[in-house]
Amino acid sequence: MKLIYIACSYATVYLIYMKFKATYDGNHDTFRVEFLVVPVGGLSFLVNHDFSPLEILWTFSIYLESVAILPQLFMISKTGEAETITTHYLFFLGLYRALYLVNWIWRFYFEGFFDLIAVVAGVVQTILYCDFFYLYITKVLKGKKLSLPA
Repeated sequence: MKLIYIACSYATVYLIYMKFKATYDGNHDTFRVEFLVVPVGGLSFLVNHDFSPLEILWTFSIYLESVAILPQLFMISKTGEAETITTHYLFFLGLYRALYLVNWIWRFYFEGFFDLIAVVAGVVQTILYCDFFYLYITKVLKGKKLSLPA
C-alpha cells in the first residue's frame, strides 16, 4: 500500500506541474504559504508527543494537513467561484477528513485509543470546511455553479 501511495503522490505532482501546468492561475494565487508553514512548524516543536525528529516531523505533517486547504479556499473566496470538478474534489477531500472523526470515535470506544494531536487537527480541518460544505450542498448539488454570495 505504501508503494501505491507514493506512486500516486508522484503521479499527482507530475500532473500538477507538467500536464496541467497551463490551468494554474497565478493572478489569483496570492496566498502566502509561509503564513501557514512557519506557525505550523513552531507549533510542531512546541506541542508534540515526544521531542524527537521523527515525532516532530509527524506532528508537523498532521498540523499542516489540517490547514492545507486554506490556500484553495482563499482562492475561491478571491475569485468568487469555482469549477464544478474543483468543488467535487474539495467536498470529497473534506468528507474524507470528516470521516476520520468517525474513525477516532470508533477507535476510542472500541480500542480505548485517543490521540489528542490528531483529533484536534482533524476537528480544525473539518471546521474550516464547514462553510464550503454548506455552499456545496445548497448550490452544487442543486446543479448550480459554486459562486459566493455577493
